[in-house]
Amino acid sequence: MTVLTIISSFSVAAASGSKDEIGSVEVSTSVQSDMSEPVRDLVGLTPSADAGKEKKEKPLRLIPPVGPGAATDTAVQSVPGPSLSVTQGLGFPGVGNGDYGFSDQYAPPDTNGAVGATQYVQWVNTYFAVFDKSSGQIAPGFPKAGNAVWKGFGGGCENNNDGDPIVQYDKAANRWILTQFSVSTTPYLQCVAISTTPDATGSYYRYAFSYGSTQFNDYPKLGVWPDGYYASYNIFNNASTFAGAKVCAFDRTKMLLGDASATQQCFQLSTKYGSLLPADLDGATAPPSGSPELFLNFGTNALQMWRFSVNWTTPAVSTLTGPVSIPVASFAAACNGGGACVPQPNTRQQLDSLGDRLMYRLAYRNFGDHESAVVNHSVAVGANKKNQVTSVRWYELRNPASGTLASGTPVVYQQGTLGTADGIHRWMGSIAMDKAGNIALGYSASSGTVKPSVRYTGRQALDSPGTMAVETIAKAGAGSQLQNLNRWGDYSAMTIDPVDDCTFWYTNEYLKNNGTFNWSTWITSFKFPGCQ
Repeated sequence: MTVLTIISSFSVAAASGSKDEIGSVEVSTSVQSDMSEPVRDLVGLTPSADAGKEKKEKPLRLIPPVGPGAATDTAVQSVPGPSLSVTQGLGFPGVGNGDYGFSDQYAPPDTNGAVGATQYVQWVNTYFAVFDKSSGQIAPGFPKAGNAVWKGFGGGCENNNDGDPIVQYDKAANRWILTQFSVSTTPYLQCVAISTTPDATGSYYRYAFSYGSTQFNDYPKLGVWPDGYYASYNIFNNASTFAGAKVCAFDRTKMLLGDASATQQCFQLSTKYGSLLPADLDGATAPPSGSPELFLNFGTNALQMWRFSVNWTTPAVSTLTGPVSIPVASFAAACNGGGACVPQPNTRQQLDSLGDRLMYRLAYRNFGDHESAVVNHSVAVGANKKNQVTSVRWYELRNPASGTLASGTPVVYQQGTLGTADGIHRWMGSIAMDKAGNIALGYSASSGTVKPSVRYTGRQALDSPGTMAVETIAKAGAGSQLQNLNRWGDYSAMTIDPVDDCTFWYTNEYLKNNGTFNWSTWITSFKFPGCQ
């Protein structure tokens, strides 16, 4: 166990953002670190012990709107795409109401997951489970409470089970990363665990990083990069007043070894910027040598990119530069940039869109002859606000011909908004690309006649730019979420199998019956036949 040590706060000028928009680099060690016993043997709050707790709805902390948006979305796909030609893999229940003896009392589930060498790990806000990826069989003793990973660790990471989780698989190191925040008590913490082997049920190196007694680290997102694990947060002072985005780098090299001296380096942005999304590396080819980590968010009819160059030896020369503005087709954010506007059958209760931010992940891939990054967010289609339909806008960015994503302004190679002619609302997307350049996009779908469902679409590399194929229903919903609960999962997860670099794995939520706090989740896999 280590004691928090603030190394320094260096005054470093950001290249593009003014000093009042990007603060100085902040460097600190973890407040605690150790190695756990095998997680298969650890127990936090169990589902049965938690079942009697009062049902709890996680508050939605919106970030400031970027502007009124455009009246016309100029990237809507107006003609149906081709049939989606994929080979279907496993499809099986994830953690949710009535599955695996589980009944959660929290909403939304924040459905998240990742695939490793032999396992799939899913985390749904306060509970997680490990599955055999060849059979879909759940590992004995799961699901477990999220804080079971920190059993015996002490402090907020062990005592609080607050969720907002991310599970990642570091493909280059063959290690799992499990992280959630601790915010029920102060100091506000990010709890990070790195597996010691490729087995997600084994032991972990555990760390807790602090943001003090005032900086509430909301909506954490994590990206894997060769020189660090990169996190982003929306900081709310005293859990109430938006203070701007914060981006942090964790020392990946030291954390993979369980080194107690591992530090984090952070930059605090002004209230002008929120919800920066870190790039997450897919595939076996690393970014060009020396590439900084990339972060994106969106502004008015534009994506905005930051570059985080970390120096673990001399933190004083670490920099965060940006934003670089990347013009895109005009759009309006879904639900006027936040709130609930997605309809369901047989109820007036509408669902949240989280239209104020990019959706996880920003999936990066280096093909050798070019770099590519794909990302998505929810938009509103239709000039008449009363009849607008929520849909998914997606992008593929590439490096400029004369440079890299790290050195020049990225090129919007293609972009599109899913068609809305059928009146079905689509949102809560997650996107990824395989090694052949095929793209898959998963999302939720609902309307006044369609109950919230899990769907996905995709495109092959040689399809017409900006188009997606006819969608597939991975799991049809059989229930609507009823009155007084508008929160719907804060994110879903599309990830790539690291073994073949072809198989997509997607997880999202749905309901088996009408009700509240009775969500279920589904896990599905598939691949394009052209990816071998």
